[in-house]
Order: sequence, then structure tokens, then C-alpha cells
Amino acid sequence: MSTSTSAHAVDQRAKTFELVGKQTSLEDLDLGRAGISPGDQRVIHEDLYRDGKKVGDHSVVCTYTRVNPAALQCLGTFSLPEGQLAAQALLHLPAPSYVDVGITGGSGDYRNARGFVRTVPAGDAERHFTVHLQR
Repeated sequence: MSTSTSAHAVDQRAKTFELVGKQTSLEDLDLGRAGISPGDQRVIHEDLYRDGKKVGDHSVVCTYTRVNPAALQCLGTFSLPEGQLAAQALLHLPAPSYVDVGITGGSGDYRNARGFVRTVPAGDAERHFTVHLQR
């Protein structure tokens, strides 16, 4: 197989799409010492939209692993009509202008998914997601 043919095969299997997450709930859980401490959690739920239409939801749980400077281990699930995508990242605060979150698996059409989700904050309660799949 030539190099150009091999590269073309990879391109055919890659898929990119955009989602908008609109936060519906946020809860900070103080599970250890009073105030933020390792083990405390932030739990977020968002409705997901594609082209202005609600298509699913996203839940994420972030656990503080360090306080100063803050670091959180975040695990999330995107639930879409085609299936679910699982993703995780280590987030350092203050957060940068975007975070690339690794896709660790999925179900349905996404059962063999790999790749990443670029997350870009768009205000206090909205995030823009670009899903980059490699199947």
C-alpha cells in the first residue's frame, strides 16, 4: 500500500463534529476537611446541542487531587443518539483557554472510539466541544 493510500484510509475513518454544552446543574461536594481539599468533587451536568437542537447530555465528575495550585482529575460521559463516549483529563487551574480531553472508550457507534474532545469555555454555563474521533 502506498503512503498516500494509507493516509487516505486513516482520513476516511476520522470524524469530527461540534457540540454545545449548556450547564443544567453544578454541585461542589466538600468531602474532607472544611474548604477545598484533596478528594472534594465538582459534579456537572449539561444538555448537549448540535446545530441548535438538543441531541444528548454530558455529565462530568472532577475530583481535586491537589489544592495549591489546583489540579482536578475529571471523568465524563457524552450521551448521544449514536451511543456514549467516555473521556478523561487532568485539569490544572486556572484553566487554559481550551482543554483537550482524551476519549477512553464508548458504546454503540462509538464502541471502538479513540481521539479527543477539545473543550472551550463560552461563558459561565456554556462550553463548546469539538469531538475528534479516530476509529
